[in-house]
Amino acid sequence: MNKEKAIRNFCIIAHIDHGKSTLADRLLEITGTVDKRKMKEQFLDQLELERERGITIKMAPVRMRYQSYILNLIDTPGHSDFSYEVSRALEAVEGAILLVDVTQGIQAQTLANFHLAKNAGLTIIGALNKVDLFRDEKGEINRHDERIVSSLRELSRLLEVNEGEIHFVSGKTGYGSLELLDAVIKKIPGPKKKLSQEKDISRALIFDSFYDDHKGVIASVRVFEGEITSKDSISLLATHMKSKVKEIGFFTPNLTPLSQGNLEEGSIGYVATGIRDPERVTIGDTLAQSGSLSQKYAIEPLPGYKEPNPVVFVSFYPENNDDFELLEKGLQKLRLNDSSLFIEPDQNEVLGRGFKVGFLGRLHFEITSERLKREFKSETVNTFPSVLYKVRVGKEWVMIVKPEELPEHYDEIWEPIISIDILLPQENLSQMLALQQKFRLSHILTETLEGRIKLSGVMPLSELISDFDDQLKSETRGLASFSYEMKGYERADVVRVDIMVAHSVIPGLSRFIPNRTLEREARIMVGRLKELLPRQQFAQAIQASVGTKIIAREDVPALKKDVTGYLYGGDRTRKMKLWKKQKAGKKRLGERADVQLSAETFKELLKR
Repeated sequence: MNKEKAIRNFCIIAHIDHGKSTLADRLLEITGTVDKRKMKEQFLDQLELERERGITIKMAPVRMRYQSYILNLIDTPGHSDFSYEVSRALEAVEGAILLVDVTQGIQAQTLANFHLAKNAGLTIIGALNKVDLFRDEKGEINRHDERIVSSLRELSRLLEVNEGEIHFVSGKTGYGSLELLDAVIKKIPGPKKKLSQEKDISRALIFDSFYDDHKGVIASVRVFEGEITSKDSISLLATHMKSKVKEIGFFTPNLTPLSQGNLEEGSIGYVATGIRDPERVTIGDTLAQSGSLSQKYAIEPLPGYKEPNPVVFVSFYPENNDDFELLEKGLQKLRLNDSSLFIEPDQNEVLGRGFKVGFLGRLHFEITSERLKREFKSETVNTFPSVLYKVRVGKEWVMIVKPEELPEHYDEIWEPIISIDILLPQENLSQMLALQQKFRLSHILTETLEGRIKLSGVMPLSELISDFDDQLKSETRGLASFSYEMKGYERADVVRVDIMVAHSVIPGLSRFIPNRTLEREARIMVGRLKELLPRQQFAQAIQASVGTKIIAREDVPALKKDVTGYLYGGDRTRKMKLWKKQKAGKKRLGERADVQLSAETFKELLKR
């Protein structure tokens, strides 16, 4: 059999919590890729954080053998923040299993992932998961159950196929898994080339990478043309980096080196490049053989990936200033296998040196922050999440993240806007509409889908990264889901709010706040600071201001010292003089004081 025809490259895509990783576990068992004694739940989720949260964060490739075929599977994340991971996986395969939890039906990210796979030109196989929950008296799957019928109808309409072409599976029990593997072989085509070159030059697409202390940068690759051997010299076309291959191999799912043989055309595997500088290996780059042919002919790079645009920005600072290099190294290594991270140096008057980091969403930020702590032992303090604003000054436009960067004189501010799709039960529509004003959701359109409502609209990105997700789940008892994508920019009705202590602006605490919630948010900010600020020998005024206008105020009273304690009896006039003298002294002290927020107070405020 032709080697190309004996290979199938595919991935599993779904909404979060629909059972991708559990189904992958069964496929690993059925194909004998992982010994049953070593099997554990979410086997392909190697990060401890993935297991704790029960979500896939990083794509995970694995090579399986079934019958006479090699099946290269890539398990993918389901949350919308990690859609860039999904898009990269889709470029390395020819087909996808679109998995739907039969108890929940099609969700927002199901639709988003379907359109990604369709636009990539993949063959899509539909499958309903968790059908083992619906059994009749004989213990057989009850295909007439209302929820199965509804989900089956939804999925077949989405894929535009007959209902009989949708597979019934159970990731938990393995039901239907063999039939699904047979469908992968029959329906998904063998490997195809990205581009056609006249000369026989090997080229592979780097779709992921990570760092090894002994082997340098290890690139996860899909070979589109030719082959790669352990004796090859390689070139990275985007960075013009050349190196000698240290090792090649497959994901089984652990790294399995190949001492003999090669990574043939159409296969998925890894190449240990030996390159020590992570910045020289970029996701989406083309890895090609270096040799006589490559010197004689220009090698055309493979189509890479669209550069991800970070939308949420947070500055990180080490809790201990001596750990700056530890933070820097941790971010560099995370950047190696997460090319969507944007990193640049930053400085704060209180916290010292740090880095401004751009993320694809709030969950992306939370996961990265936790990985820094766990994997690299880097304890950090981070600023409030912010977005990228456009500010017009005359005919010029400037891009800013920090409110402190706002020019003194400007004409208007524009903020990033997203288009959002929300799927929710019909009975929760009124609760959703109640959130409309709170989160500035506009241009709403509704559509009925099999007893549910699809609500589409636009909203500022800043609203999404506040607590939109939590409140949506709360109002709909966790039954709603959403997906979003960047739409552009619109003029924003926001102002910069500064926080002052003893009439001095505290750097790092300024924020952009919509006019409609200005006073409420300002009161919350000064109230929190009052709880944390230690008392001094003088009274401290905590104020929130917009320009020269004070919109909220709290006062931290001065420490009291009994200056008349040694006086007993006698004329009260002497006590009055001492009190007056003390009051005047406190006033002079307060006027001269240069209040500096301690690093500990600053950190505690940001944590809240």
